[in-house]
Amino acid sequence: MTQELAGMRIAILATDGVERVEVEQPRGALTSAGAKTELLSLHSGEIQARQSDLDAAGTLTVDREIADASVDEYDALLLPGGTMNPDQLRTDRQAVEFVRKFVTNGKPVATICHGPWTLAEADVLRGRRLTSWPSIRTDLRNAGAEVVDEEVVIDGQLISSRSPADLPAFCVAIVEQFARAHHPVPS
Repeated sequence: MTQELAGMRIAILATDGVERVEVEQPRGALTSAGAKTELLSLHSGEIQARQSDLDAAGTLTVDREIADASVDEYDALLLPGGTMNPDQLRTDRQAVEFVRKFVTNGKPVATICHGPWTLAEADVLRGRRLTSWPSIRTDLRNAGAEVVDEEVVIDGQLISSRSPADLPAFCVAIVEQFARAHHPVPS
């Protein structure tokens, strides 16, 4: 077990309808690398998780409500997908502002599948290069992004992947990129 993320605090922003595997696998990789993660949501208690958007996949315990969290408390952000999850997040003013502040503060943001919908709503994709689930690519282009079909795309602080099939590569990339942000190499 490595500890390259020791001392980092990572926010995972999700709500009902989140794709369970897109929370659990990255969270496991981040925790194994020494990070502390917190699941933030629109409400307290538990959120309903899904598998392949269609099947119920149990619940995930919420650590904090987004209304009680500050960007300053976290070093990085994970935006998992699932169709219903970001569709709800992008209609919540506090969630959108939280995401916008993460990007404008230059902190690393990792997103997968439908997760970039919230980035589009936060109006932080102009001139950025990323990937996503195929059905939201037009939305991302309309938000000013260059959208490509690749397993993992890294554009500065932004790390993106297409789907649960990309999770192995995505997990490696987010640990590496979050570690770079946490321990910058002097030039």
